[in-house]
Order: sequence, then C-alpha cells, then structure tokens
Amino acid sequence: MESYTEPLHIRWADIDANRHLRHSVYYDFAAAMRVNYLNSHGLTTEKLIEFQVGPILFREEAIFKREVRLEDKPKIDIQLLKCMPDYSRWSIRHLITKPDGTVCTIINVDGAWMDLVKRRLTVPNDFIQSIFAGFPKSGEFEWMTPK
Repeated sequence: MESYTEPLHIRWADIDANRHLRHSVYYDFAAAMRVNYLNSHGLTTEKLIEFQVGPILFREEAIFKREVRLEDKPKIDIQLLKCMPDYSRWSIRHLITKPDGTVCTIINVDGAWMDLVKRRLTVPNDFIQSIFAGFPKSGEFEWMTPK
C-alpha cells in the first residue's frame, strides 16, 4: 500500500464544544490534502485555468472512529481507491491517523473532471492523466469499468 502523507495542524478554531475536532474540519483537511497533492505534482490553479477543467465531487463521506483533540498530532494521507482507465472518474480515500497509527477518520470522495467551458464531464488531458497514473494506490485499488 502506497501513501502520500502530511501532518495536520489543528487550530483552536477547529475545536467544537465537546473539545474535539469539529465535523466539517475533517472535510476541509481532506480537500486541502487533495489540492496540496495535485499542486505538488504540477497541477496548479494556473494549469487548471489553462486546461479549462476542474475536479468535481459527487460524494463525500466521513467515517468517524476516534476523536481528535487539540493536543493531538494527527496526519492525513491520500490514496486512489479506484478509477476509470482514462482517469475521468475516481474515488480517493483519506485516512486521518494519530502518531501511533490509530485510525481516527476515513474520508472517501468520488469525483470526476468537468470541462469548465462546456459544463460537462470530460476526460482529462495527458498531463492530468500522468499525475493520476502516479497517484498512491490503496491496497484495495481497482480499475472501474465503463457502464
């Protein structure tokens, strides 16, 4: 199983009345991780504007297993769970874990690429496909088949 991991930096504003991470912050961390991963591999905002495409989500799901508190030092990873062979549709999984490896949260997203001019789903260009081809893959990774 491959992964790409970053530390999370929890702020006071991320904590709720129960003194643990607010539910919506998990989604924000996952979204930031996806953008960071794509940016670090050359798919910047400027490239998305140049290509006139953008990623869209159909589903976003968080499974909460253990609470995360202000003092914790969690990390988040990113893995491709499944995708179409042309990378037009994909599912990504994020795990938020504590330093001892305890899984706190599993975040799953299903998405695709949208042509921002035609406002329709599209197949990404070779540049984007090459980035997705190198994506860390889950041990459960599978290729999707067209319907």
